[in-house]
Amino acid sequence: MPELVSLVVPIFNEEECLPLLRQELVRVADRIERERGLEVETVLVDDGSSDRSWIAILDFAQADPRVRAISFSRNFGHQAALTCGYQIARGDAVVTLDADLQDPPDVVLDLVDAWRAGADVVYAVRTQRAGESWFKRWSADLFYRLLQRIGETSSPRDAGDFRLLSRRAVDALNTLHEAHRYIRGMVGWLGFRTVVVEYWRQPRVAGRTKYSLFRMLRLAVSGIVSFSTFPLRLFYWAGVLSVIPFGVYVLVAFVQWYTQDVPMPRGWMAMQLSIITFGCLNLLCLGIMGEYVGRIYEQSKNRPPFLVRERLEVGDPHVHTQAR
Repeated sequence: MPELVSLVVPIFNEEECLPLLRQELVRVADRIERERGLEVETVLVDDGSSDRSWIAILDFAQADPRVRAISFSRNFGHQAALTCGYQIARGDAVVTLDADLQDPPDVVLDLVDAWRAGADVVYAVRTQRAGESWFKRWSADLFYRLLQRIGETSSPRDAGDFRLLSRRAVDALNTLHEAHRYIRGMVGWLGFRTVVVEYWRQPRVAGRTKYSLFRMLRLAVSGIVSFSTFPLRLFYWAGVLSVIPFGVYVLVAFVQWYTQDVPMPRGWMAMQLSIITFGCLNLLCLGIMGEYVGRIYEQSKNRPPFLVRERLEVGDPHVHTQAR
């Protein structure tokens, strides 16, 4: 039997992109089957879209038996959609890519070739980011550099969610039941044999990005907090170091008063600075501790990362509801 490659595409309000996406997925699936001798399934995960994306997805799934369609009960987020795709994909290799075609589907063939050569994790690393502002490029580079230095995971810089995982890597990933999911870090934590494939990222073919500045910041915080305790250690040492200058000040004032018989200096300004400094440090430390404790609280609820409202399986002409 030919090996199976799963193409997983999370979709959220991408009605404008779907006609072009459909053409590209069919073309690439045909190339993989014709040129590599493999079978292909396409898993489209609708992350609670409010436009007509789900209608277009159903039309695609009913026209092409290789397509499986899943719709969430609401918007659970991009990481939850990827999680769903990894859990239901049946392929010997699973490729995840975005619906806006910034990740060129033709690169999938290079990922497949690297997997067939023995790699379990194949990262698609962006060497050029066309259509993105200098601020987004600069902030992304800063985040990846920071996470590489302080994080407890290993992944190439400038590698997004365009990747291929072998079946054993997917099975290992599916054993990780984290409530706050940063899949880029989770994949880096897995290990296994890793290969990098470089590509030029393209501009969006239509529509607007769904990752606002706030969402990017939230994802960055999730990546740092989920895979590093460095923020806790940082403010521990900040508290220790901030004690030194005020301790020296108190020691000098006491020595002057004891040895030179001078009045104890009032030092109102130094006292105010010390109160403000320690007050701010306390608030910052409480905020960071609260972030970690809050994640423990969310994890303890053991809620599923997503709920499926409808799905259309290959060979099933009817849409049925299923909770997950």
